[in-house]
Amino acid sequence: MLERRLPICDEPGCSNIRAQEDEVWKRQQSCCANSSTKGELFKMPQYVALLGSINVGGNRLKMDELKAALEDDGFEKVATVVASGNVLFEHAKAADAALEQRIARIVKDRFDIDSFAAVRSKAELQSAIEDNPFGRDGEAKFVHTIFLDGPLDKAAFEHFAKAYDGPERLAAGDREFYVDFKEGVARSKLDPAMKKARVVKTRATARNLRSLQRMLDKMD
Repeated sequence: MLERRLPICDEPGCSNIRAQEDEVWKRQQSCCANSSTKGELFKMPQYVALLGSINVGGNRLKMDELKAALEDDGFEKVATVVASGNVLFEHAKAADAALEQRIARIVKDRFDIDSFAAVRSKAELQSAIEDNPFGRDGEAKFVHTIFLDGPLDKAAFEHFAKAYDGPERLAAGDREFYVDFKEGVARSKLDPAMKKARVVKTRATARNLRSLQRMLDKMD
């Protein structure tokens, strides 16, 4: 039998969310009860949440406290990877955006940190690595995928990339873009240049390929 944990929530509309979760739970139990293979359990989808603004700029958050907060709210098999706000978890199938909003609310309510979460499935995380064109010849610690909390304006991004004269290599994705900080991140002037040009109008959080591969390796 699966162990059940329900989030505690008194916000308006939560009763509807809880009713939906009840129905999902019934289906999970039925799946387990009717399994033809002894010990076979319903397997919920696994996701990774990449939180922005964690342990930078004074926003200090211990990963064990973040893990506990998500578990208290009903997330299953929660694990963190390094200390920069990378969380693996299992959850009944849901839209990335719904999970992103829920995790951001938890972080704000529990820790008073205004963050956002880029949520990706295992397949989406793998694509974020494989679709990065600079992973083939760049150093993994310098090649980054920058995850956005909305779609990338490709036309604006590509216009900026053509005019930008810095050493970084740039490429557009859908909900992300790719950068090779081939001369290092610390001295890069890309971020202020992009902010000045207002190229990206959504929030963003970056991870290098080394970190992303480490997360992918830990996913089932």
